[in-house]
Amino acid sequence: MYKGGAVLQSKEEKQSKYHSEKITILGMSFDSKREARRWFELTTLEKAGEIKNLRRQVKFELIPTQREPDIIGKRGGVKHGRVLEKEISYYADFVYEDKDGHVIVEDTKGVRTPEYIIKRKLLLWRYGIRIQEI
Repeated sequence: MYKGGAVLQSKEEKQSKYHSEKITILGMSFDSKREARRWFELTTLEKAGEIKNLRRQVKFELIPTQREPDIIGKRGGVKHGRVLEKEISYYADFVYEDKDGHVIVEDTKGVRTPEYIIKRKLLLWRYGIRIQEI
């Protein structure tokens, strides 16, 4: 269908915000073709013994959940305080160790959003880890 000269797409055909296509290979889902390609490159390196302990979608807590103070109940149990702010986490595309045992964090980025840049800085500040952008 056309409206104002533009082609309208159904929800199934709609592209993502940054024009990446989700892809499933061998039952594994990836956010982009670039991420899938890099995964298979890294698995090849792991099989060759160049890297070890390869993992996907590893969570790093950047800022913990903020709560009101806990309360001791009448029966002595602890009642956790109400959540004021949820935690902020970064999910690394890939984490592995090189031959020297250094932890490497990789992210296959197409677009560096302001949110990503802040999380990258928080990861460096909290864990001392610099993200390798592929």
